[in-house]
Amino acid sequence: MTLSWNEIRARAHVFAQDWANAHYERGETQSFWNAFFAIFGMDRRRVAVYEKSVEKLSGAKGFIDLFWPGELLVEQKSRGRDLHGARIQALDYTHHLSEAEMPKRILACDFRQWELTDLTTGETTAFLLTDLPKHIEKFGFILGRTLTRFKDQDPVNIKAAELVGLLHDLLRASGYTGHRLEVFLTRIVFCLFADDTGIFEPKDILWDYLETRTATDGSDLGPKLSQLFDILNTPPDERQTTLDPDLARFPYVNGHLFDEYFPPPAFNADMRAALLNACNFDWTPISPAIFGSLFQSVMDATERRKKGAHYTTEKNILKLIGPLFLDDLRAEFTRLKDRKDTHRRRELTRFQLKLRGLTFLDPACGCGNFLVITYRELRQLELEVVTELQAYRRAEGMIDWDVSSISLVDVDQFYGIELEEFPARIAETALWMMDHIMNTRLSAAFGEAYVRIPLNKSPHITHGDALDLDWASVIDPAKCSYILGNPPFVGQSYQSKDQREQMRRLTNPNGKNGTPLDYVGAWFLKA
Repeated sequence: MTLSWNEIRARAHVFAQDWANAHYERGETQSFWNAFFAIFGMDRRRVAVYEKSVEKLSGAKGFIDLFWPGELLVEQKSRGRDLHGARIQALDYTHHLSEAEMPKRILACDFRQWELTDLTTGETTAFLLTDLPKHIEKFGFILGRTLTRFKDQDPVNIKAAELVGLLHDLLRASGYTGHRLEVFLTRIVFCLFADDTGIFEPKDILWDYLETRTATDGSDLGPKLSQLFDILNTPPDERQTTLDPDLARFPYVNGHLFDEYFPPPAFNADMRAALLNACNFDWTPISPAIFGSLFQSVMDATERRKKGAHYTTEKNILKLIGPLFLDDLRAEFTRLKDRKDTHRRRELTRFQLKLRGLTFLDPACGCGNFLVITYRELRQLELEVVTELQAYRRAEGMIDWDVSSISLVDVDQFYGIELEEFPARIAETALWMMDHIMNTRLSAAFGEAYVRIPLNKSPHITHGDALDLDWASVIDPAKCSYILGNPPFVGQSYQSKDQREQMRRLTNPNGKNGTPLDYVGAWFLKA
């Protein structure tokens, strides 16, 4: 059985709880590590042994607590012992190992404290047992896979952008253009992400389906994808009983992403290869928060500047949302968390409902970077709130509650307006991707795998010109909590004729000329 990262993180959370009081090296080591390997569905006996006899550098005999040849050497100590000394001892054991036996990593552990050192890179990761779910990806080698982290302009995001950009160019060159190309690509990107991150289970079923069930010349790939999109849009109880089993195992996604039907593209061998290359790429570390880079990679730079599309870094987005609302919310949460009276639980519950009631409008949302970061931070704050409330549930004996009822904050609290259709659809997809990542964090915190599939809630992203639209048609002003974003600046002398006309209608509707303002000023007036 291949476990998803969602399930592995949830199992790691349970392991950390079960072994919170472990402390005795001689009496608990072997049971401890047997249980650890079980997190990954792995029988420790298949790969690792206990008490392997080795010769130390001094010539004396030593015993490795747990040894996986070529992969891992563990030096286990009782709680509170010196891990620096344990790491030195572990390195001492490696001096007389053969080249084939030499481990790639050593781990010093006293049950509570963990220090994992990669002998290839020299990197050491130190953490407490309680934080194991946050670092469990470091042990992906147990399953033969790893999960890396992302950052602004991470090469992994750039590589993903290039892969999608190549597929876009090939499709457009073949004559498959406009609305259908844009919707098709957003569906593909969602599926690529879903195939690697636990939305599709088991992992790589999309890759397997496309690689093994389509012709190498690409001739049947379009119809196969069209059928797949239809399956993703159909509840299991409404599917044909004679459906191909390889298709039947795909989940019902909903969320309107796969609603619209249009003829699929006609693939050739090169286009099929481009799609398979994108599918073969590991999408696990891709950041929905900077998903706009994917959009930027498939547009002409000149057109992008003219239309106002641009990318704001995560760092700068956080600079904005902190003083706008997040700092105040965090201060309020800290005050409620520190309360000692009998109303603490009620007030924390009300605070969570307050988070659920907040709405956010980005009237120049592009690919949704501001909305995605805001959603992530709001979900993270909510997770901290429900963690506080969890203590009350445990005290009442509510151990097996439904994780799906714990989180209230959802993507339907987010509204956007975007001039171009493609980035508008990307913004929707990026919010769903971030929703899945935050559900994974929730799973890790509560020890139960949780995936919001089908997508019952959708973000409200409107395709249109924000300066011509009535924003009240997008969201009721009385229900709008915050307006945020980064509209195109465009100094007055750089404005097109149409843009100047828009400015005139907003600033001087009855006059011949508008007020001389930068284009961004129009968004302030509309707000």
